[in-house]
Amino acid sequence: MPRFRTHLTGCLVAALVCAVLASASTAAATKPVPATLVGDSVAASISYTPRAKTLLSRGLSVRFDLRVCRRLVTVGCPYQGSTAPNALQAVQSLGRSLGDVLIVYVGYNESSAGYAKGIDRVMRAALRQGAKGVVWVTLREERDIYRQTNVTIRAAAKRWPELRVADWNAFSTDKPWFSSDGLHMSAAGAEGLARFLRPFVFRATSI
Repeated sequence: MPRFRTHLTGCLVAALVCAVLASASTAAATKPVPATLVGDSVAASISYTPRAKTLLSRGLSVRFDLRVCRRLVTVGCPYQGSTAPNALQAVQSLGRSLGDVLIVYVGYNESSAGYAKGIDRVMRAALRQGAKGVVWVTLREERDIYRQTNVTIRAAAKRWPELRVADWNAFSTDKPWFSSDGLHMSAAGAEGLARFLRPFVFRATSI
């Protein structure tokens, strides 16, 4: 009998340990992925649409840093008496709180000149601050300069294995989501962008 009790006690302890480890593993798996979205007024459509913010944040803990007239690494254009910090400054200001994934949707307020070097500066800053991956969103090619910027974004992915290109231009083609400029979105467009970005963010954590 004592041997049986000892064996039973050992089994119970082992089962308890397994249950605790399984619980810890599940908790780790379901912990929201910390991410930051840095963008300009086009990306800001998400922040104006509560449902879009909710959609993007499922399984994620997203910090939204979205400013009108933002540029990548140069001084932004003035808007209502102030100038937004550029994307690089926004990233640098967050330090280690940047999160596992940085999402960048910036470029409509500038030409493609200097954008490649700007990408490299942002990438270095993000990785130095602990980001595991960066999701870079392509621009809608309503103007030729935006097409050139997209070429630059795709080329950067060859230099940076941590960079994933989210081709919003291709995905959003022919969608009835946009204002007369073809860039800024309706609520439906903001929700579409949120749904579009989610899988890229999760993939970026496994780079």
